[in-house]
Amino acid sequence: MKRDSMKERFDGLIDHLLQGSIFLPQAIELLERSMIQRSLEQNGGNQCAAAKQLGIHRNTLQRKVREYKLENGRTRRKPAARAGRARKRKIA
Repeated sequence: MKRDSMKERFDGLIDHLLQGSIFLPQAIELLERSMIQRSLEQNGGNQCAAAKQLGIHRNTLQRKVREYKLENGRTRRKPAARAGRARKRKIA
């Protein structure tokens, strides 16, 4: 029953997009961007979990996040090898 309701709602969305003169590439972008954004929100920004939920590879998700500018202004850097560790000094 739930599946029928979802199909009816999706069919209504398709009709709405067609009547609004939304072309297929625009509709695909809208759906893809919204699903990625929602999945990232549901998974607390965890890209591995979001990619798994979406059924795509993490690298694909990262590329699409950059493409759709969904990064929330954060820049990701690889951690430094010794970040947070105290260096030992040689005593002569």
